[in-house]
Parts: sequence; structure tokens; C-alpha cells
Amino acid sequence: MESANHSVVSEFILLGLSKSQTLQILFFLGFSVVYAGIVLGNLLILVTVIFDSRLHTPMYFLLINLSCIDMSLASFTTPKMIVDFLRKQKTISWWGCYSQMFFIHLLGGSEMMLLVAMAIDRYVAICKPLHYMTIMSPRVLIWLLLSSYTVGFVHSSSQMAFILNLPFCGPNVVDSFFCDLPLVIKLACKDTYLLQLLVIADSGLLSLVCFLLLLVSYTVIIYSVRHRAASGFAKAFSTLSAHITVVTLSFAPCVFIYVWPFSRYSVDKILSVFYTIFTPLLNPIIYTLRNQEVKAAMKKIRTQHLKPGEKKGKE
Repeated sequence: MESANHSVVSEFILLGLSKSQTLQILFFLGFSVVYAGIVLGNLLILVTVIFDSRLHTPMYFLLINLSCIDMSLASFTTPKMIVDFLRKQKTISWWGCYSQMFFIHLLGGSEMMLLVAMAIDRYVAICKPLHYMTIMSPRVLIWLLLSSYTVGFVHSSSQMAFILNLPFCGPNVVDSFFCDLPLVIKLACKDTYLLQLLVIADSGLLSLVCFLLLLVSYTVIIYSVRHRAASGFAKAFSTLSAHITVVTLSFAPCVFIYVWPFSRYSVDKILSVFYTIFTPLLNPIIYTLRNQEVKAAMKKIRTQHLKPGEKKGKE
């Protein structure tokens, strides 16, 4: 039996990023390139880590999971947005909208917790290097990974519980390029002010707790290595810099959105684009450009695959 909450509204209309036809064509071209970069960049990290045995360490195990989440997060919003740039009527079914919201919060919550797991990994690697492989055993890694996805699932399920029984009987226009939960809730045929606050508090609390855990972790690491030789401190800070950059890029938009939840939608659109599209693109760039091990592994794989071709050409 069909649920009453979407008996009248069977689809939502997405306004997208712009009404200008010229801008939409430019966005179509630009975001197509960006999405290709997201997929290729993260796949490159996956292939590099899998095929280079020197990278079979806890840190890179967590890194390839981050790449998988980034690709998935971008894939739940970007392809549809790209296709919609060529459409006059940008619609999404009720269940399509619900699924999009569920997986965005699932992956977003999981990514935050995975970044905390990566911070724990860096703490052990830098502060307890002799016991690193013992502490960060396969069992611990699986536990950290499952914990990340469990927190993401619980967070997403709690968010979706707010909307599942809401009545949608009229307005169906969402002022965004994807189904953004607070905007969809506003379309319900009842007073949802308190519900909006609960949704914001739920996401905001998760973002704030994870951010504080990361802040404490990195502060402890830097404090622990401050008395080391200059070369040791520089190496530790170099290792941390990529992680700190990724954390900043991931959390800054979330913190802004949930600390100032009633800001202009145009600002929220920009931050949403940055979080769901540009962060998944920048993560592989940051980890490859600032990581000598990954760059060396990529060079090795490229050399191994080019040499057979060169030999055939010479023959």
C-alpha cells in the first residue's frame, strides 16, 4: 500500500544552480570535466594502492575507503545535476529524492567518522611508531571501518525518520540541484520549524563532535612531536598536512551551514557544490601531490606498463 506522505506529491522539481541557458551549458561542460576528474582521480588511488604492495598499510587501507566514499558521494548528486543542465524540467521522483537524501547523509556521516579513524591512525604512526602495526592490526582496521559506516547509517536513518511520515500535499519545488533535506522538509503541509531545528541539530552535532575529535587528535600529535629534532618534526608535520587540509575542506562547509543554518540559499548552494563535488575532487589531488609514497608508487606502475609498450615499439 502506498504511503500517505507522498500520495499527492509523486515528484519534486529541482531549480538547479541557475536559470540562465548559457550558464547551464557552461556548467554542463565544467561539471562533466570535474566529475570525470573525481572518478579517474579516486580510481587512480585505488589502483595504485591495490597494485603496490608497499602501500598495503593501515593508512592506505583507510585512504582507499575514503576514495570509495568520495566517488559514491559525488555520484549521488553530480550525474543527475549534469543531465539536468540539458533539461527544461528538472524533476526527481519522491523515492529518488528520498534515496538521494539517505545516501548523502549515510556517506557524509561515514566520511566524517573515517577521517577520525585516519587521525587515530596518524597518532599511532607518529607517536607510537614501534607498535604501529601491532596496534593498527587488521582487526582494529575492520572495527574502525565498520564503526564509521555504522555511525553514518544511524545518522542517516535518524534523519530520514524525520521525513518519512511527513505529509506532502502541494508545493514540490526544491531550490537546489539535489534533494537537500532541510529544503524538502519545508515543503511539508504542516509546521516543520521544530523539525528543521532537530535535523540541523542532528547533523550539526555529528559535524561538531567529529571536528572536535580531529582537532584534539592533531593537537596532541603536534604537541607530542614538538621536542623532536627539526627533521623529525618536519616529517611528522608533512605527513599531517595532507590530512589537515582534507579535514578543513570537508568540515568547513558543514560547520558553516549548521552554525548559520538560516543563511541565504545561494550561499548554501555554493557550499553544497563545494562539499559534494569539489571536495571529492580535491582529496585525491591533495593525497597524491603531498604524498611521496603515492607519487613513487604511481611512477613505478606507469613505468612497468610503459616499458612493455616501448619494447614492442622498438621490435
